[in-house]
Amino acid sequence: MYNGILPVYKERGLTSHDVVFKLRKILKTKKIGHTGTLDPEVSGVLPICIGTATRVSDYVMDMGKSYQATITLGESTTTEDQTGEVIEKVNISSNTITSIEVDRVLEEFKGVIEQIPPMYSSVKVNGKKLYEYARKGETIERPKRQVKIDEIERISDLTFIEQTCHFDIKVTCGKGTYIRTLATDIGKALGYPAHMSLLTRINSGGFNINESLSLEKISELHEHETLQHYLFPIEYGLKSLQHVVIDDDTLKYRILNGQKLLKKDFTLSLEKQFVFIDKISEKALAIYEHHPDKINEIKPKKVFN
Repeated sequence: MYNGILPVYKERGLTSHDVVFKLRKILKTKKIGHTGTLDPEVSGVLPICIGTATRVSDYVMDMGKSYQATITLGESTTTEDQTGEVIEKVNISSNTITSIEVDRVLEEFKGVIEQIPPMYSSVKVNGKKLYEYARKGETIERPKRQVKIDEIERISDLTFIEQTCHFDIKVTCGKGTYIRTLATDIGKALGYPAHMSLLTRINSGGFNINESLSLEKISELHEHETLQHYLFPIEYGLKSLQHVVIDDDTLKYRILNGQKLLKKDFTLSLEKQFVFIDKISEKALAIYEHHPDKINEIKPKKVFN
């Protein structure tokens, strides 16, 4: 039985659920979950939690992601990416726009920004996923949401093909960011219809695309009984949380038994959520949080025993 986090390379044409399904067959275990979906036409790193590591998948998702995307100016689509039908077109020539203009607009998207989720997305409104409305030809009002763009930069020259302009960007962002919506919004800021024509996730949850494994490679490693060496421990998925090291056996016993504790018993300031780490084994004991009703207490959220 495997336990740990496995960075998987998802090829274009597969859904995230396809990857989980295939891995369950390869590894002969059902306890597998992904850490945030990737659209079928998007490739890149998809961290997979296996066994006991499925309990930390939410924390892996919260660690941020990085993408490399191609933006096409001059055409907008129904889906905001290359898979949709063109709904608006404006001819763009090589003297229409400059890289200086693009870079200036990209700067405006750094920090916390507002996005309206695309109609072709899994965001739920009134109990239904938006793509369910879209497939029926319905367009409904979608609530704005705030997302965080930590870094965004142009990483290619502007190229002009068939009256459209193309350039690549690299984006590091927080949870819930739609890169295709970002692409269309960048186009609007530049004054042109736009869509995302290619997307690759190059980092997720601290895992880089260069260290992710294909399904074929995972199958090979499993057959040779060496796959466990490529799994990351659950502690890796908790890097974003404050770590509180425990070296007292009595306190360790109380934590592993899920007991409530007093804040005054700890000298450091405790964040909203934090993880207790055993000093000797360096293993996670439990995730704790502040008690919602008793201001002097902390309580367990997840115990690992």
